[in-house]
Amino acid sequence: MTLPAPQETFRIGSDLPVRRLGYGTVRLTGPGCWGPRGSDAEAIAVVRRAVELGVTLIDTADNYGPDIAEERVAAALHPYADDLVIATKGGVVRDSAESWHVEGRPERLRAMCEASLRRLRLERIDLYQLHRLDPGVPMAEQLGALKELRDAGKIRHVGLDSVTAAQLRAALDLDIVPIVSVQNRYNVLDRASEPLLALCAERGIAFLPWFPLGNGTLAADPVCADIATAHGASPSQIALAWLLHHAPVLCPTPGTGSPAHLSENMGAQAIRLTPGDLSRLDALG
Repeated sequence: MTLPAPQETFRIGSDLPVRRLGYGTVRLTGPGCWGPRGSDAEAIAVVRRAVELGVTLIDTADNYGPDIAEERVAAALHPYADDLVIATKGGVVRDSAESWHVEGRPERLRAMCEASLRRLRLERIDLYQLHRLDPGVPMAEQLGALKELRDAGKIRHVGLDSVTAAQLRAALDLDIVPIVSVQNRYNVLDRASEPLLALCAERGIAFLPWFPLGNGTLAADPVCADIATAHGASPSQIALAWLLHHAPVLCPTPGTGSPAHLSENMGAQAIRLTPGDLSRLDALG
């Protein structure tokens, strides 16, 4: 017996429908998110292929490269299809491949958003996520800057990256601007953000897990490998299928620069886990 097919779509902010399995652009850049990975032609081809395979959520960030991932998304997809949702992030400044710093001053957030708009060739960003909360700037000031950008029509929706459940609850309690998404590290082996996921499920907030494939570690897990063999699939596909079955607010955006790996990832949508599979995978956390 297999489980019912997981919900295929999710409405971000209640008005932006996306297919839950999206595409992340971090692998369009080099090690440490510094410089390009491969040629522009190769990057453009894989981004376009993602859309051909049904992706409607593209996740990027201004510090991937820096700038390079956003520029490659625009080169590949502009003018954008009406059903395509572009999510980007600001609030982190890359100094080198090994170092970066958080920047949450309102004037800097406004400048970073304006720069992303130019690179992405957009008049409004569908989902703009604060890449990190700046501990040196009051949360109210950071969220207030994003509210101003939203009120000005520069962004449609606001999200947060790398927060705790307590921080998300604090942002919701401030009620300065609606928070429609979070991004945190989360996968079948890494459940540290489970309390955050529970809060997102309660509030109908999209959860975009980063490292959904454990940065390659899941391929070596014997349980994932055993279930993959039973389904004629790869361990990575099983890990993505688990996310899609685990909670309807989970919207993984695995990144790759390989067309073959991209096709493999997208194939996870067709996998129907059994209750036994789900029980074994749940136990890994």
